[in-house]
Parts: sequence; C-alpha cells; structure tokens
Amino acid sequence: MNMYWVYDLPNWLFAALTVAAAVAIGLAGFYATRKWVRRVHGDEHSHNDIVGYYLGTICLLYGITLGLVVVGTWQTYTDVDTKVDEEASALAALYRDVSSFPDPKRAELQADLRQYTRQLIDVGWPLQQRGIAPQNTASSVNALQTQLGSFEPSTEGQKTLHAEAYREFDRIVELRRTRLRSVAAGLPAPLWYVLLVGAFFNIAVSWFFHMKSQSMHFWMTVMFSGLLGLLIFLLAALDHPFRGAISVGPEAFEMVYEQLMKPGK
Repeated sequence: MNMYWVYDLPNWLFAALTVAAAVAIGLAGFYATRKWVRRVHGDEHSHNDIVGYYLGTICLLYGITLGLVVVGTWQTYTDVDTKVDEEASALAALYRDVSSFPDPKRAELQADLRQYTRQLIDVGWPLQQRGIAPQNTASSVNALQTQLGSFEPSTEGQKTLHAEAYREFDRIVELRRTRLRSVAAGLPAPLWYVLLVGAFFNIAVSWFFHMKSQSMHFWMTVMFSGLLGLLIFLLAALDHPFRGAISVGPEAFEMVYEQLMKPGK
C-alpha cells in the first residue's frame, strides 16, 4: 500500500494523524476488551503485577529496537545532508576553477555550470521530493565533461588548473551518484511491519490491566498510545531524506548560485 501521500501533508498534520491513529487503536481495544479482562482477572485476585512485568519486558525490547532504528535513520539523514553540502562545495570550486580559463572556454563552461545548477534546483529537486531520481541533469554533466576534455592547456598554470578542475568534476559526479541512490532510500518494508506490529503488541498488553477507575485506565491508554504514535511519526518523517517537511533541501545549491554563479556577480 502506497503511503507516500503523507509526506505531502504539513508536518503538524502528519504528526497529528499518526498520533490520532495510535490513540484510536488503543481506545478501540480498551473498550472492546474491558469486560473480558475483568473476567480474566476475577473478583478476588488481580494479575496486574504479572501484566506490569510483561509490559515492562516487551517495552524494553521494543524500545531498544526502535531506538537503534531511529538512530540509524537519523545517521542516514545527516549523511545525505553532508553529501549534498559537499556536492555543492565541489560545484562552487569547479566554477571558480573554470573562471580562470581563457575565453571562450571560460564562458562556455560557466554557462554549462549555471544551466546544470538551475536544472538541479528547479527540476531535479522537486522530482527527488516525489521519490524520483532525476535524470534531467545527465546531459549537462556530459556536456561539462566534453567541454573540459576539449580544453588544451597552453601553459603550466593552465595545466595545473585543468587538472584541479577535472578532480572537482570527478568529485561532483561521484557525489551526484550518491545523492541519486539516496532518493529511494528508506527502511525496508519487513522492518516497518515489525515496528508497527511491535507497537500494536505494546498497546494491546496495556489493555490487560484491571483497574477500578476506568478514567485512570483510559488516560493511561491515551498517553501510552500517543507516545508510541509520536515515535512512529518521528521515524517516518526521517525515513526518506528527500521527502516531507523534514527533508534535505536545495539550499546549499541555491546559495552557490546566488553568491557565485548568478549573472552580474
């Protein structure tokens, strides 16, 4: 089932829907099992201590699993963000290198780099936010490679500059491929099933408490289910680095274009 539409929602609405769904499941089970749980416990003896130990155990196991997954997801997100910054820095360095080339090669390479950057910002990034690896910049990359390969340095300084420009270009290509591979990155479906079923089991065990105060049990269920829903939202929001409100944006490339490449600079 395709649930990617949730990333098109405002962040607060995404969080509210996730928490509301978890609370709804918790309360539905609470009301559906309340009479049955009373019969299981009996009138003379309560098994709340056993339920408490059991809930503590599965919460510990689930908490460790969920914590490790969240940390790994956050690490992936920050790694992608770092690689995007490095790609933008390499692009800026390449633009500065070719700015020292003699005309007309300098003007041609600068124009190609401007076109590549604008295509990446205006066309490529919206595609990435929809989970599509953009291929529109491939022609610009090929044009840049052709332009760099056709340049014949005539002095030792130009040879050094040309070699440096080629190193930056190779780095851009490498980082671009890493970024494109990250577009579809995310937790595998089986792991999501385990986490969601685990959250349901945690909520379900809380239904087995037998309390004289229905109001206390009600609010315990609401808070416990809401907390699990909030953690699931956090994981989902970070799962795809280029999707949703919490995502890696093109700000690094926009800064390079505005401060370095924009005509008139």
